[in-house]
Amino acid sequence: MSLPRLRAHPNGHFLVTEDDQPFFWLGDTAWTIFHRLNREEIIHYCVNRQRKGFNVIQVMTLIEQDGLNTPNIYGERPLIDNDPTRPNEAYFQRLDDYLTLAEQHGLYVALLPTWADKVTPNWGIGPVIFNPENAEVYGRWLTQRWGTRSHIIWCLGGDRPPTKGDQDWRPIWRGMAAGIHSVLGETALLTYHPDGGYESGATIYAEAWSDLVMIQSGHWARETAGWDWVNRLYQLSPSKPVLDAEPNYEDHPAAPWPTWDPESGYFRDYEVRKQTYRTVFAGGAGVTYGHHSIWQSYSERVESINYPQFTWREALDRPAAGQMVYLRRLIESRPMLERIPDQSLLTTIQTGRGEHQRACRDAAGRYALLYLPVFQTVQVNCASLSGEMLRAWWYNPRTGQASHIGDFPSAPRLTFTPPVDGPDWVLVLDDAAQGYDAPGIR
Repeated sequence: MSLPRLRAHPNGHFLVTEDDQPFFWLGDTAWTIFHRLNREEIIHYCVNRQRKGFNVIQVMTLIEQDGLNTPNIYGERPLIDNDPTRPNEAYFQRLDDYLTLAEQHGLYVALLPTWADKVTPNWGIGPVIFNPENAEVYGRWLTQRWGTRSHIIWCLGGDRPPTKGDQDWRPIWRGMAAGIHSVLGETALLTYHPDGGYESGATIYAEAWSDLVMIQSGHWARETAGWDWVNRLYQLSPSKPVLDAEPNYEDHPAAPWPTWDPESGYFRDYEVRKQTYRTVFAGGAGVTYGHHSIWQSYSERVESINYPQFTWREALDRPAAGQMVYLRRLIESRPMLERIPDQSLLTTIQTGRGEHQRACRDAAGRYALLYLPVFQTVQVNCASLSGEMLRAWWYNPRTGQASHIGDFPSAPRLTFTPPVDGPDWVLVLDDAAQGYDAPGIR
């Protein structure tokens, strides 16, 4: 059974299916699996991700790290003579099957036609093979082949800026987008995966072909303020859904460039939760998790990149991978298409990034969600919340369990102190008259 196509909701901030059901993007960066894993391994991966509640995987067609000249596990290269207008049929038949497997496991595929090192010669092996003309031919060919597959989200780019100084690669991406639109028209959902930073997302926001805007808060440092980038893009007009498509990967070394100091450590599940919850509460239409071993399909068959600690199989069950579904369940347990970011719920805004709290609420005030990254008493400004009684809950982002704090008469301000066994918690406030179930129960 086909998955329904996705599109932007009329309010511009969120995604819905073609039959108008809300869709919260919970992605995983599986960038290289279609090239480096065999069929049985891809099935194993898809089963695991479906069970963990993921609904999108981000995958490359032409992968980085010499994906043109290094064949896949079956000995097939994607292009003949590295020519985008001469695809290797055997290679793409393999991808036909893998796309079907993903759909059978309820997974949308944010599919990159190519990693951007084949377009943008900033760094990486490349080689650069695209120009505006052959990019359009290649985009059209892919869409003629896969355009009927409703679970594909067309994702251009790949960890590169669309412009840099006097260099501008947007004409190439516009050509590829034109090739996709020539087959699918407005039914195509297009986005762009940028390099780390706000500027690339803002540059692509202005592109007419861009329906969904990604940022990459990335792996350079702890506490990168991706929530600010999401919120700044959320405020732009016309409205487009925004999400962090690559926050810090679980078990990725912190700041490994140009060299890594082991004293900097690795990003663990706590860092992943802090980044993902705060960008979603800042207005994100979803978020993408990633693991440092999974994106590169690391195993004894593959040369390692940046000190992975686990094989991709071992990494499938790392803590944050199992915790991400609790974020999805929380958002889906309340009216999600009316969710708006609102820092005015916090009477005091913490200035330190590690302690930075993030808040959102229903536009009509029927509920509020406040993410508290550290143990700290919080005073809530309740002026925007509806109802004579507010029902308060602590929601545990590590376990998905909710505990009822109590019901409180509406007041200008209410003060709450989280449990000591954190470090992080979500405070949920409901208009008691709405009769919502406990947070996380759909």
